[in-house]
Amino acid sequence: MSIFLTLAYLFFVGSVMGWVLELLYRNLKRPHKKWINPGFCTGPYVPLYGFGLCILFLLATLEQQHLIANPFWNKALTIVVMAVCMTLIEYIAGIFCLKFLKVRLWDYSGQWGNIQGIICPIFSLAWAAIGAGYDLLIHPYILNALRWLSQNLAFSFFIGMFFGIFLIDVAHSANLVAKLKQFAVENKVVVKYEGIKHHIQEMHMQNSQKYHFFTPFRSDHALSDHLREMYDSLEKQRKHRKK
Repeated sequence: MSIFLTLAYLFFVGSVMGWVLELLYRNLKRPHKKWINPGFCTGPYVPLYGFGLCILFLLATLEQQHLIANPFWNKALTIVVMAVCMTLIEYIAGIFCLKFLKVRLWDYSGQWGNIQGIICPIFSLAWAAIGAGYDLLIHPYILNALRWLSQNLAFSFFIGMFFGIFLIDVAHSANLVAKLKQFAVENKVVVKYEGIKHHIQEMHMQNSQKYHFFTPFRSDHALSDHLREMYDSLEKQRKHRKK
């Protein structure tokens, strides 16, 4: 039970911190635009990072088994495996959404060496840097704190509340994705999740309507109408570039 609560806590921390990173990364690229809530869920968390932090913790713990006698190469191997595992998690999540849900949550198509726009070398290096930072700076000092938290009844109650809210949020977001998938299948396209968020935000700004940060799909118009408008606009841009 202790390891279960430890991983639950790490999932919570990783998901929230990942949301903060995504918020800064995605929105600082758009300095003159209103900020958009990143990720799949409504709340301030990105589950991919939560799973990632759990993997980093388990791999860093495995490192202590000294599978390689030389400490330097043992740590170097751990960091490489961390980068590979994080890239693999990113690819599995991305390909699942792309092939089965017909939704693209992120797009690395403009990056060198990308595979299907889902993973690319530059972000694999970023995962390696994150793994190294965790292994060298965080993991050595987090074990005692995690052990105390996992044995604290009040903390366990808090984690239970988080996962209750999180599961409701996932169910709500899954219902939204089902609507996006229906549109994608009917029109034989792949819906860009962040793209439709940006489109709705721009429509709100043009019509002087209030934009809701935590509910970016909230609108007076049907979601299907926004999707048709977005893809009509993209098609016009594509034809204009060909002329």
